[in-house]
Amino acid sequence: MVKRILIVEDEFQIAKILKLELEYEGYEVVIANNGKFGLEVGLQGKIDLMLLDIMLPEMNGMEVLRRVRKENKTMPIILLTARNLTMDKVTGLDFGANDYITKPFEMEELLARVRACFRQHEILANATNNKDVILTINDLSINVETREVTRADTPISLTPKEFDLLVYLIAHKNKIVTRENIIKDVWDYDYEGDTNVIDVYIWHLRKKVDEGFASPAIIQTVRGVGYIVKEG
Repeated sequence: MVKRILIVEDEFQIAKILKLELEYEGYEVVIANNGKFGLEVGLQGKIDLMLLDIMLPEMNGMEVLRRVRKENKTMPIILLTARNLTMDKVTGLDFGANDYITKPFEMEELLARVRACFRQHEILANATNNKDVILTINDLSINVETREVTRADTPISLTPKEFDLLVYLIAHKNKIVTRENIIKDVWDYDYEGDTNVIDVYIWHLRKKVDEGFASPAIIQTVRGVGYIVKEG
């Protein structure tokens, strides 16, 4: 089935180029040129991914993101912003964005991020059956639908990318996953030898899901190879 992407962007030329490139890649594309209309289309339930600008007329992108996330926890949303400010990025991720990209951007990078979001969405779907939306390993529980994580009945707050990484590891539990695997499957970047970003995310993830709990660590390092999540 063809994936349907909503572009919420008020700059006509940018929206036009994005539409042409995405359609060339085989996606169906809808454009909304203001935040209010973008919210309306995004809530209709017929969109597979949203590319959302922050600076929009009628309703800013952060408010669109916040309202969409109240109704739809799982649709991938990538922020497009000309404001290269850390706070914008942090706020967007805290509001539930899956990723962000700063203008001006290379089209190949944006397409890679779109593919990565779709791939992770499929991993989440494949990790659960039709009715079971809860993933568990030892005393860790993940609700894929609401994106809530708990360990030993303690709620754990994760960023969208941390959540995606944790689900990926659990979906491959009892198997070693290399840094290169994670780069390709979770980030969808071409591997060029630098996987430091993975180590940083694993460090943050461990602090949240392993530190302070009496039971054994869930995420284990396989020295020189990658990581493994073991059950039991």
